[in-house]
Amino acid sequence: MSIKALCRGEPVTVLPTDDLASVARLMRDRHVGYLVVVEPSANGGWDKPVGVLSDRDLVVEVLAAGVDPATLTAADIMSENPVVVEESRPLEFALGEMRRIGVRRLPVVGSGGRLVGVLSLDAVVEHLAAQIMDVAGSIRTELTMERHLRP
Repeated sequence: MSIKALCRGEPVTVLPTDDLASVARLMRDRHVGYLVVVEPSANGGWDKPVGVLSDRDLVVEVLAAGVDPATLTAADIMSENPVVVEESRPLEFALGEMRRIGVRRLPVVGSGGRLVGVLSLDAVVEHLAAQIMDVAGSIRTELTMERHLRP
């Protein structure tokens, strides 16, 4: 299965210059804990990811460190040069990258490196759970058929 089929197609993005208060409000308003930091594009559309920022980054790098969030921007605490995965790659590749760098989410890019979505382990687990339900359903049906055909 390709990554494109599983990734969230409308990632929540911020600019490097966005202040942390607006970043936190965006996370709250959109019910997400992960943002992709993008550079503005002159021709519009999704942009190239230059960083990622999580709710954990806000807590660990700012609140727990006692830093005044009003003095910082997304660029100050984002993880720069994020590992990205191309939408055409197989899921196994993305899972290997996630394991290699120890993350639960990856930005997904399309042609030209433009952001097209975010792949999360939540989506992967949901997909795998559906497949397991299909297998379990097949086994149940087989047992039902066997009992019906050979009472």
